[in-house]
Amino acid sequence: MNAVIAAVGIMLVLSLCRVHVVVALIIGALAGGLLGGLGVEGTLQAFNQGLGGGATVALSYALLGAFAVAIAKSGLAHALADKALALVGKQQEGAGGALKWLLIGLLLAVAISSQNLLPIHIAFIPLLVPPLLYVLSKLQLDRRLIACVLTFGLITPYMFLPVGFGGIFLNEILLANVAKSGVDVTGISITQAMAIPALGMLCGLLVAVLFSYRGKRVYDLEKVAQSERVDVQYNPLSLLVAGLAIAAAFVVQLWLDSMIIGALVGFVIFSVSGVVRWKEADGLFTEGMKMMAMIGFIMIAAAGFAEVMKTTGEVQTLVDSSAALIGHNKAVGALLMLLVGLLVTMGIGSSFSTIPIIAAIFVPLGVQLGFSPLAIVCIVGTAGALGDAGSPASDSTLGPTSGLNADGQHNHIWDSVVPTFLHYNLPLLAFGWAAAMLM
Repeated sequence: MNAVIAAVGIMLVLSLCRVHVVVALIIGALAGGLLGGLGVEGTLQAFNQGLGGGATVALSYALLGAFAVAIAKSGLAHALADKALALVGKQQEGAGGALKWLLIGLLLAVAISSQNLLPIHIAFIPLLVPPLLYVLSKLQLDRRLIACVLTFGLITPYMFLPVGFGGIFLNEILLANVAKSGVDVTGISITQAMAIPALGMLCGLLVAVLFSYRGKRVYDLEKVAQSERVDVQYNPLSLLVAGLAIAAAFVVQLWLDSMIIGALVGFVIFSVSGVVRWKEADGLFTEGMKMMAMIGFIMIAAAGFAEVMKTTGEVQTLVDSSAALIGHNKAVGALLMLLVGLLVTMGIGSSFSTIPIIAAIFVPLGVQLGFSPLAIVCIVGTAGALGDAGSPASDSTLGPTSGLNADGQHNHIWDSVVPTFLHYNLPLLAFGWAAAMLM
């Protein structure tokens, strides 16, 4: 059996069996290296050599985690929740429709901002969503809709906008790995490549909002009331400092094209201002790094996994055999590549980690099938994003569940995983395939 297929298959099966992703990647890399004739020593050497490729991304996540904890300390998220709760008290009977759309818009805006303007990823969900559960339940708003809204905001910005986490996914991971695999990406517009797949995500969101979950759903208000909310003290100064820190981090990351420096500047502003006390800074920094440590280690392990696959030399063998199987049928080739990306991301739960794994295989195959560089970037990017929604192990579904299930009335599989899979993976698959054929 081809070493690449075996390695990816073992990694995917182990991930689906709920073995930790990092462990699954290491075992898969060892199996692939041994089957590829590298031996234990050669496999470990290749794996260690590839680890450095994920170091920059991992450090970015660690610093963003520290920045997120500092924002939470400022009370900004709770201020937003308290404002929404105050609006509830002002609503007249029968005016709940306006509040419903206001809440949906608020959660969508914050989720989108969490990927670029306020780059804290899912850290805002356990801070902002539980305080709003009583309002959502009072309005009988279907939480499956909120899960779809949050997941859209967590995924679409990074797969379309090259800012914040999108800068990491699109530039440091997607374009970098496509270039490493032999395609010249100079002059390619990443937003143009991912525009049609992002449109598929938007269509899925509109279907969820306007059709699938427009009806009311009853929740037990007593259970909601009993769910604990952790209060955070805030004042105008802490909120002002939070705004300045976020603005500074955003400007710096655009200016220097560095998430690391941007997050560091934001954290320093919190420390200098006194919102984060000097004696607390070390503990908060450590707490933030712990929060984002898992995804950072996944990135590092995935880079090592990809390096082992390349070192075996069987990537080209797999490409040749796949091309022979597909023939010169670009339509079938694009569909199969997207489906493989869906399966891999569903298994490991991280589109960021999927790109280094699939790029080494898909880029040469795309070249052999005659796809343009723009189409290859689109296929690899879409294949990586596929499965992030709808994966039980993805933070894009685990995050919404962590907030919506604070009172025990939101099932992870049936209320987060299944709805997001149906509303995002299916249109993303269709739109991604269409984009590849049109480019």
